[in-house]
Amino acid sequence: MAYTLLIDGPSGAGKTTLANQIGAALGIRVVHLDDFYPGWSGLAEGAAMVARDVLDPHAPGYWRWDWENDRRGEWVALDPHADVIVEGVGALTWASLAKAKKRGAVDALWVCADTAVRKRRALARDPYYAEFWDMWAAQEAALKRAPADVTVRRV
Repeated sequence: MAYTLLIDGPSGAGKTTLANQIGAALGIRVVHLDDFYPGWSGLAEGAAMVARDVLDPHAPGYWRWDWENDRRGEWVALDPHADVIVEGVGALTWASLAKAKKRGAVDALWVCADTAVRKRRALARDPYYAEFWDMWAAQEAALKRAPADVTVRRV
């Protein structure tokens, strides 16, 4: 049985940094939802892809999103028996939690930070994000998530 760590929270909260630190410390692959959201309006679909594709018990993986050309890119296959960390806005839904439990042990983290801190981080990482910030925030607010086991507040 494989271990799954689901890390969710709003944009700019520090999910990627935390996931990469945990992944490096434990030698576990990190899957980033940023790699496969289907465009700026695709948060709900990206969240659905976690349960449907990334945590598929037989042939897990995802279609990488080509942000430059705004289209689906190559398939990235994952090992169905390997431990995995899945991080990003929408990583923790009821569907992804159920699929992760079928793989084996699962933990879920919610990462948060103040809005001003999050926005500053996000725009420093990607200045082009500014025009999409409000649209993305509305998608975050509309997404139904499962509860996390632990909340991590980043500063």
